[in-house]
Amino acid sequence: MEKKEFHRRHLPHFQQPGQAYFVTWCTKDAIPAKALESYTLKLNEIDCRIKNAKEMNADEEMITNLKIEISKVRKKYMKAFDDLLHIQTGNIVDLSKEENSRIVLNSLCFWDGKQIENYAICVMTNHVHWVFRVLEKDENGKPVYLQDILQSVKRFSANNINDIENRSGTVWHNESFDTTIRDDFHLYNAIEYTINNPVAAGLVANWWEWKGTMLF
Repeated sequence: MEKKEFHRRHLPHFQQPGQAYFVTWCTKDAIPAKALESYTLKLNEIDCRIKNAKEMNADEEMITNLKIEISKVRKKYMKAFDDLLHIQTGNIVDLSKEENSRIVLNSLCFWDGKQIENYAICVMTNHVHWVFRVLEKDENGKPVYLQDILQSVKRFSANNINDIENRSGTVWHNESFDTTIRDDFHLYNAIEYTINNPVAAGLVANWWEWKGTMLF
């Protein structure tokens, strides 16, 4: 099956039909400008080194080591990103508001059984955690890719949230943070992290109390 690998802004993205993912994204103002600039610069620098190494036909060990390095920096970036999300207040919209939360949940459930298999969802006040698997093929026999799913759900949910909030303009940050699920243990941890996010943020005592959480 064809694999897509591309870079959008400063994060590498890998797409494989049939692959499971842990995806996080946030409202456009959830992260202060330049708050994560040092990580961005480091990721760009390593990315350039990888591209140069490939162009110069460097040995596979060198390229592999660079990919390991960028993976480590990316994990630190995402940890800092997630920490910032929990301390930010006063966002353009409150995703945890019942109407908005329902819109997001409905959007993420729309393709379930058609193009994806959902495992867990958590809609927080300014960000979303989502664990799911893209099917290898859709109902028409075409490969299913993460990028297409994300574009669809973000566009649909943004339009409906704007209608509810009587506003216009961008709702979502233009970057999504996707992690490829490696094995069952990784999948378990991603699900546990997702459903317990409101507990970790001190919003509820038990994960099932948070109305924006769904476990499949």
